[in-house]
Amino acid sequence: MPQFSDSFLTELTEKNDIADVVSQYVALNKRSGSNLFGLCPFHNEKTPSFSVSRSKQIYHCFGCGKGGGVINFIMEIENVSFPDAVEILAKRAGMQMPERQEDPESRKRARIYALNRDAARFYHEKLLSEEGAKCRDYIDRRRISKKTATDFGLGFAPDKWDSLRNAMRDKGYSDFDLSDAGLVKKGKNGGFYDTFRNRLMFPVIDVRGNVIAFSGRLLEGDGPKYLNSPETVAFTKGRNLFALNLAKKSKRDYFILSEGNIDVASLHQAGFDSAVASLGTSLTEQQAQLLSHYKNEILIAYDSDGAGAKATTKAIGIFEKLDVKVRVLRLEGDYKDPDEFIKAKGADAFQKLIDNSENRMDFKLRQIAEKYDLNRADQKAEFVAEAEVLIAALPSQAERQVYSAQIAEMIGVRPDAVISDVESRRKKLVRRSEAREMRDMISRTVNMRRYENPASAKAEEGIIRLLFLEPGLYRTVQLPLPEEFSDDRLRNYFTVITEKLAAGEAVTVASLGAGLNSEEMSALVGIAEEPETLANSRKTFEDYVSAMRKAARKKSIGDIIKEKQELEKGRK
Repeated sequence: MPQFSDSFLTELTEKNDIADVVSQYVALNKRSGSNLFGLCPFHNEKTPSFSVSRSKQIYHCFGCGKGGGVINFIMEIENVSFPDAVEILAKRAGMQMPERQEDPESRKRARIYALNRDAARFYHEKLLSEEGAKCRDYIDRRRISKKTATDFGLGFAPDKWDSLRNAMRDKGYSDFDLSDAGLVKKGKNGGFYDTFRNRLMFPVIDVRGNVIAFSGRLLEGDGPKYLNSPETVAFTKGRNLFALNLAKKSKRDYFILSEGNIDVASLHQAGFDSAVASLGTSLTEQQAQLLSHYKNEILIAYDSDGAGAKATTKAIGIFEKLDVKVRVLRLEGDYKDPDEFIKAKGADAFQKLIDNSENRMDFKLRQIAEKYDLNRADQKAEFVAEAEVLIAALPSQAERQVYSAQIAEMIGVRPDAVISDVESRRKKLVRRSEAREMRDMISRTVNMRRYENPASAKAEEGIIRLLFLEPGLYRTVQLPLPEEFSDDRLRNYFTVITEKLAAGEAVTVASLGAGLNSEEMSALVGIAEEPETLANSRKTFEDYVSAMRKAARKKSIGDIIKEKQELEKGRK
């Protein structure tokens, strides 16, 4: 793990107030004492349990248990390493990064970025060459302009086994570099061959401008229609979106979420420059969170077939867990995707579709209604029962009444009857939800804090907490020995903290973050967040040491008695 000086990390965290950074991702508005609260971005919840402390510069979720400092938060929310999180925050604060020795994974990631950039240039040059004529013909048939092709960095992978491989080897890259990037595959005879052949190539670029992967559209012959890069240390499919690097700059207030790369290119070309697409997978929670970082409204423009409707329903469910407004675009006529519609009807017609798009509830109610024959009494009743469950989940009473009246009109009954049923369902739903959240919270807390010797561990936690909150105690108290700790994880915290204090270094969440993983840091912050009296911290510390040793003696005596009982039992 690369090392950063304590002074650099201290300055970094001072210039990146945790509440300011977190508020860019999470709505923080509920106060409890000096802490701010919001909905946790790392697990699904309806009651805010995600706490941010400005005084301690830490965050802690009382639901899922995640916690840490501002660097840990960026690591978790952006899915990056400790050094990369430091770099993101340094750029935010306008700080110069110190020279550092990179770890092997960071070196491999940087190598893949460089290789992918060179590969993208190779593919683009091949597109413009005589060899790329048939790919240019395909692009022309799809009515993608030269400017759009250049803006997206489109390229052509020749129909050869080693075209890219030979070109990259000439630049000094090895077969293992190419394999690490997913650009070649290993054959049965031990040799390597190009992963992408005879394909229109779409570079996948992250929000920091790195070429992280490729998506290739087959031009002719056998093979999957679309082929995406495998996951690497630089690329995780479920955490990236195609064209987000361009779409995040759009002045539109919403993202247009489409299914295909060509749909996205056509949308951008027609002026809808906020279009993005997932990468060979259905939308994931991580992708939805990434979109929500930049805009709080999503327009889903999936294909008009049954699979598209199913994918839309799933995406709506994911976005509902976030503070994001969702609308659904309905394609008119026999056009199966945005690309077909725009080519046939033009940009103005597509804008009208956007203006008339449905909100998520209208879409869901229409999907339910299409399952039933509303001219039959029995199916009306089934429709109402299913629709009421959907409406009861709405947090706003006004919204519940509006949609209750809407379905009442659809089946020809009084709104009062539907509203009454919905509110009754709502009460039961809230009770079940609150009970489930409480059970989940208790379960997570118990699982996180299960110790073999609870009495000793409680005292050990107190020792760690006081050293973390009052580092000056290190010079004024008699410290216990590491081997006196009953729990390995607590012993590790104690050792890391005391080693830093012995070296005269600061004990902060930032300085500890480089040596602890996410789970360890979350547990440490959970310990630090527990109430502690600091009025007479030295005596409190000594009491904790005494309690730890007393608990250890009790455990030892208990073990002796237990061993004796088992021995006597064996003799009988």
